[in-house]
Amino acid sequence: MSCSKIFSGDLPELTYGIIKYFHSDYSTLHSCILVNRLWCNLAIPLLWENPFSIHIWNYNFIKIYLNNYLNDDDLKTKFNEYKTIYNLSPSNTLFNYPRFLKYLNTSEIISCIKSWSGSLKHERPKFIRLVFMTLFKIFIENEVNLHIFEIEITVDYFDYYNDIFELILQNTTFIYNIKNLKLHIGDDSLRHRNISSDEHILIRNRILQIINSHQNFKEISFYYDYYPLYQSLLNDYNYSNTLKSIILYHVDFEGITNLTEIFEQLHVLESVHILDCISLNISFVQQIINLTKPFKLKSLLVDRLSQIEPLELLLRKSGDYLENFGFDFPNTNGKPLLLQQLLELTVKYCKNINYLYLSGIVSQITYLVLKLIENNQNLNYLFISTGFDSTKIECGSIILQNLGQILPSKLEYLNLVLAIEESDFEIFLKNSQDTFIRKLLFYSLISQNILPPIKEHIMKKKRTKYLATVIPSSEEALLFDECTDLMSLDDEVKEFGLYNIEVKGYYFLQISLYDFIRGID
Repeated sequence: MSCSKIFSGDLPELTYGIIKYFHSDYSTLHSCILVNRLWCNLAIPLLWENPFSIHIWNYNFIKIYLNNYLNDDDLKTKFNEYKTIYNLSPSNTLFNYPRFLKYLNTSEIISCIKSWSGSLKHERPKFIRLVFMTLFKIFIENEVNLHIFEIEITVDYFDYYNDIFELILQNTTFIYNIKNLKLHIGDDSLRHRNISSDEHILIRNRILQIINSHQNFKEISFYYDYYPLYQSLLNDYNYSNTLKSIILYHVDFEGITNLTEIFEQLHVLESVHILDCISLNISFVQQIINLTKPFKLKSLLVDRLSQIEPLELLLRKSGDYLENFGFDFPNTNGKPLLLQQLLELTVKYCKNINYLYLSGIVSQITYLVLKLIENNQNLNYLFISTGFDSTKIECGSIILQNLGQILPSKLEYLNLVLAIEESDFEIFLKNSQDTFIRKLLFYSLISQNILPPIKEHIMKKKRTKYLATVIPSSEEALLFDECTDLMSLDDEVKEFGLYNIEVKGYYFLQISLYDFIRGID
């Protein structure tokens, strides 16, 4: 009786709760649209709240925006130059789609426009820039109320951002209606291009104007080495009572001497994330130790290790706060002792890890890795990858024989990149049979025959929702293009689908620590 009422629309609140549960399952939401008018009205807003983040090859939603909501005659005239590929002809729409927008990321928008324009055989920067500006004009005119607006600035598209910043600053209501403003500055190109002082000043001033207009700035991330800009932003604006999160990614701390002063003024800071940063030395750590308040280090990812003392001091001060930890050493460069010391410190000081990323495991530290996993009962995301040296088979064997029995009863994400022997793999699957893993990824470095045990122990028992598997095409295959992604095997994908398991591409399903921290998972 209750089911019939849900489908008939007699219980709209309960129906909405059910449909909202599928907010990231876009194929299911599309099916919901076809049930009846109520289900359609409930599903459509969820599909359109963050369309630029949906990883599909159909970008017609951009055309829908442009066709139906562009009222600027001057812009329409500019689009007439592209009439061979684009025709501004409004169609009948049942909804005001821009009003459903809740999340926008500038980099994602540019990426979608590039893909869409490429499919139209018209990928000129002038056209991409025009579409980018036009979309923002449409969003502003339709008075969108964003939950999250992420400004992700990269040098390659600096001119594009200048257009948008100018447009936004002329419409401060758009900024005021944003609940959470996040700023991400820099990319790898910063290291290869000299930014002029005029560009530096223009970037800084535009950003500061937007922050000042918003007055509730909560998150900022800096990545790669352009500290003069970072320092000027942190010093020139007093967001001491609003800023809650700082992400530092590939930032070089060499020569930075005012960190104590900067962090002391941030009164509501809840998290600091340090990922693959350079010069994580005693000079940097001493400034952190000198703080008179807690340093809430929530994430630490290390990709270089020359001395252990700075990390020991850092973990002693902030280990209780650490929720995301990892190291990335594809080649240990003869430093297993330092890795062993790092893991011993992590086992000692860090008991609340949620995301554990361990890349480059060698035989000397394998049992310490297992101890760290066992000690952290809050663990929900786990990535394990052995090094590619002569110990990879031994490491893979030890991990597979011992990991299954220490996993928690439920994991959101498990990604294993190992030299998998079939007998060891069977042991792991049997020992972990009581664990449900929502996103499960295997990358086999040697075994070509892991699908049968996956079907027997994972598929038939429905122990996962999403699965990604990469199998070597030969015993010597290491590179991805020498391997077979399960996603490319249509018959296998259909078979897993019969058990309600969705097979995804390996690189589509994997979650980097940086994306996880930013909520992109």
